[in-house]
Amino acid sequence: MALRFALVLVTAPSHEVALAISNGLVSQRMCACVNIVPGITSVYEWEGKIETSQEQLLLAKTRVELVPEIQAWVSANHPYKCPEVISVRMDDGLPAYLQWIADATRAPAAPAAAAPSEPATGSTG
Repeated sequence: MALRFALVLVTAPSHEVALAISNGLVSQRMCACVNIVPGITSVYEWEGKIETSQEQLLLAKTRVELVPEIQAWVSANHPYKCPEVISVRMDDGLPAYLQWIADATRAPAAPAAAAPSEPATGSTG
């Protein structure tokens, strides 16, 4: 199966948080590269009020198969109760760049093995 790639967007409240998230994603090889775009303004509804915040936007390049792990990792390491973590599939790209993403990221973690089930006890009949 051919590798599929995604761009994951994450917002952060500060450059320090953006840098920490970016470093974590790249050092754990979940993302090949994360660009930090400073100075965005977000307008959104939260808990019944319209809010405006200055944020940083992270643009992370990865494999589609790693997106669930990225969502879980960002959720566990982000100060927001409900962080923005959305992905957009890449339909195309410079082949050499896509190969670099593949080489710079790891394969998804294998799901945890299920514990063996206990044999049934008692009679069935």
